[in-house]
Amino acid sequence: LLLLLLLGQPGRGEPGRGAGTWSRFARLPYPQDQLFLHDTFPDGFLWGAGSAAYQTEGGWRQGGKGASVWDTFAHRPATPSGAAPPGPVGGDVASDSYNNLFRDVEGLRRLRVSHYRFSLSWARLLPNGTAPVNPAGLAHYRRLLLRLRELGVEPVVTLYHWDLPQALQDAFGGWASPVLPQLFHDYAELCFRHFGGQVRYWLTMDNPYVVAWHGYGTGRLPPGVQGGPRLGYLAGHHLLQAHAKVWHLYNDHFRPAQGGKVSIALSSHWIKPQRMNEKNIKECQKSLDFVLGWFAKPIFIDGDYPESMKRNLSSLLPEFSEAEKKYIKGTADFFALSFGATLSFQLLDSHMKFQQLESISLRQLLYWINSEYNNPQIFIVENSWFVSGTTKRDDAKYIYYLKKFIMETLKAIRYDGVNVFGYTVWSLLDGFEWHRGYSIRRGLFYVDFQSHDKKLMPKSSVLFYQKLIEKNGFPPLPENQPIEGIFPCGFAWGIVDNYIQVDTTPAQFLDSSVYVWDVHQTKKLIKVDGVYTSKRKRHCVDFAAIRLQISLLQEMHITHFHFSLKWSLILPLGNLSLINHSLVYYYQCFASELLRVNITPVVSLWQPMIENQELPVSLAKYGAWENTETVQAFVEYAKFCFASLGDHVKFWITMNEPSVKNLTYTAGHNLLKAHAKVWHLYDKEFRTSQKGKISIALQADWVEPACPFSRNDQQVADRILEFDIGWLAEPIFGNGDYPDVMRAWLHRINSVDLYNFHLPYFSEDEKNLIQGSFDFFALSHYTTTLVGSEKEDAVKYDHYLEVQMINDITWLHSPSRAAVVPWGLRKLLKWVKSKYGDVPIYVMANGIDDDQNMVHDKLRVYYIENYINEALKAYTLDNINLQGYFVYSFNDKTAPKYGLYSYVANQYEPKPSMKRYREIIDNNGFPGPETPELLCPEEVVSCPECYFFRTRKSLLAFISFIFVAFIVTIFFITYYSKKAERRYK
Repeated sequence: LLLLLLLGQPGRGEPGRGAGTWSRFARLPYPQDQLFLHDTFPDGFLWGAGSAAYQTEGGWRQGGKGASVWDTFAHRPATPSGAAPPGPVGGDVASDSYNNLFRDVEGLRRLRVSHYRFSLSWARLLPNGTAPVNPAGLAHYRRLLLRLRELGVEPVVTLYHWDLPQALQDAFGGWASPVLPQLFHDYAELCFRHFGGQVRYWLTMDNPYVVAWHGYGTGRLPPGVQGGPRLGYLAGHHLLQAHAKVWHLYNDHFRPAQGGKVSIALSSHWIKPQRMNEKNIKECQKSLDFVLGWFAKPIFIDGDYPESMKRNLSSLLPEFSEAEKKYIKGTADFFALSFGATLSFQLLDSHMKFQQLESISLRQLLYWINSEYNNPQIFIVENSWFVSGTTKRDDAKYIYYLKKFIMETLKAIRYDGVNVFGYTVWSLLDGFEWHRGYSIRRGLFYVDFQSHDKKLMPKSSVLFYQKLIEKNGFPPLPENQPIEGIFPCGFAWGIVDNYIQVDTTPAQFLDSSVYVWDVHQTKKLIKVDGVYTSKRKRHCVDFAAIRLQISLLQEMHITHFHFSLKWSLILPLGNLSLINHSLVYYYQCFASELLRVNITPVVSLWQPMIENQELPVSLAKYGAWENTETVQAFVEYAKFCFASLGDHVKFWITMNEPSVKNLTYTAGHNLLKAHAKVWHLYDKEFRTSQKGKISIALQADWVEPACPFSRNDQQVADRILEFDIGWLAEPIFGNGDYPDVMRAWLHRINSVDLYNFHLPYFSEDEKNLIQGSFDFFALSHYTTTLVGSEKEDAVKYDHYLEVQMINDITWLHSPSRAAVVPWGLRKLLKWVKSKYGDVPIYVMANGIDDDQNMVHDKLRVYYIENYINEALKAYTLDNINLQGYFVYSFNDKTAPKYGLYSYVANQYEPKPSMKRYREIIDNNGFPGPETPELLCPEEVVSCPECYFFRTRKSLLAFISFIFVAFIVTIFFITYYSKKAERRYK
């Protein structure tokens, strides 16, 4: 509603006014306008499903039916270049709805739809296209209408859905003939007379663009006439005349008694400009004129073709007389729109795009229609997408396209003021999909075309649509609403930088050399050989790079900073024979400077990178983690780090985000043993003196079943979670061994599919070593993925785990296509608790990329706010033992496009997302008016100097004694000196 008030509703439509659509949608607020709208449709909104006679009826030789142009087209002999495709032929049998009328109606009853759109077969009612009438055809449709009335389902009836009687094509040339409009009038009169008492919504014909252009222009579809543009536009001319005749017939002779409404189902694509400029917008407008406007403008505006068509097509386009214009104008009682897979990206010729980009934005098309055609009442009479012909009942891809289109319809109503009063899913059941045959499916109900009885089996989309109808949309749910509240005292607010900026170059004054300034000639400093001054001791303040980074971190008000050490640089040879002492000193300085400003350093010993996995070259060359020597080398490296940095670091991560996608099972096995040995090393030798904590940090993105109602998809999601997270988590946080799901799955595929994946076994001692080697559960979480069991897209299908990756196109996405799904974090945290108990949890990294040109960093601001709010829900509502949250990442220099600071021209600048994160930190969450005040004890500021004093208490006591004795001695000397002086005087 706010968007509607800000931008205003479209005014009264007129030709060309729709051109404002592209600029309007380009300036809508981002990302708010792209978020999913949780709301309901207006009361009385019509929900339905549809089908077409040729696609579903079958029975092509039954009950006296005549042949249609599609029957003839489908029975053409195979081309010499290839054999006929396997499977059923055309619509001969299809879904066999002619013999299963009650089966189809039962599907409607199950859905609880308000209406059912279907078409009458002209050739079934009039086998020759004209009299005599076929009684069996009349009886069939009477039975269907009677059963619909008994169920309370409103029929929406299409007179002509592409299946022209072949006899009319043979006798007159079909729609190329001026005779056809009168013959169509006669056929319509028969239908109105026999069925009109039970039908309130009539559609004269479906998608005349496809019939005219591809039936008589390109010849891609029946009757297959390759007559070129001239014949295509002539056929379209006759289709418009035929429609107008039928509308006037109903209006003059049947409307008074029957009280119904008549329109025409017009199909359209959507198009967007390559670049947002006036020239491209005009081309987009022209594209819509040539497809939708070809038929819509004569009917809804002035009875004549769009000006752009008349200017560009000249003599190719027939002309209407003034009388014909008046006769055609206004011949629709509502705007019936078809949008989806039939035309979009399929039957739209490339030259009709006028070098612009095709898109599937139903919302923008609805707004364009509203602006262009006088704010009509719009009835969406066909909409959906498709799935592969091999997909059976878990049709996740279909669901998410449906969800997108319905949500866009809702936005058009609520945000844009468009008057849409009904929606029709295409289609009720699987059928013959025109030029694509049986290679795709578009039905809510699955049909096995090879079976004899053609039973309808509900797909997952049936359950989705059924619930949507029941709720009349997407009502707001409590779990979708943000909550107010704050995190506990001592909550860790952090930021991540995978690798800090290291610059060990000393300041100039540390150079012990002596220089002479050549003031006469070169004007430069000249080094004096062999002469040196005394060299002072190094100090941490000498590193300018540290001072800059610390100041930026202070500005954020964080309490913790997480970074990783570079094993390959600290120990270049992989052992203690060569140590980079300068780098170690730099890390010591960095950690001590963090502590000085009361920021806790969180340090990872190892984080894999692309080059050599960030291992010393000597280890990377000889098997990396597959070599057991790497385990011992890691233990030695960790021991050195604990000894060198442990006085400053109390929060350790052994391994940060080891990528399971790139690990072999042997490497993962050794990695787990290395982690456990390092944990025990710290626990036995360093914990008592250093009093720190240590664990491993795992990448843990959430995985959701693509079809929430599917048991198969749930099993796939459970399997992926175990392979992605449980593989490394279960041995440490669980029972000391790998998940049972992993072993069972690998055993199955090794035996059935001849794979040879060996998951090693731990000895009992190794299990005891690994189990419990943690102080907390650290995880990195970035996004959520949908997974399904049905193979739909080979590119996104994992044959090894038998999982299909699915995309919910209603989700907000980053420029890199990462999905923004805040509730996935909460589900993940609940899953961790359910699997591994009430373990302390730290979200060690959470962030999103954003376009560097995106104004005001808006996507990241939304991301941080909502992910933290979901973390608050997990803590407050689910009793998750959440101890901290870290944003990824610190700056764009080290993590381009992810940083809270931009880095341009050697300058760091805080982004709006940094300021918003700082505000959340200052508030310790999202306090509201009723949030109780949290009184936290003042924290003791820790510092590196404190450790020096704590460990030297005896020395300090002795120094204090000497100092006090010295003061007392001075006092007495002074006192007695003055006393003696007075006595002398």
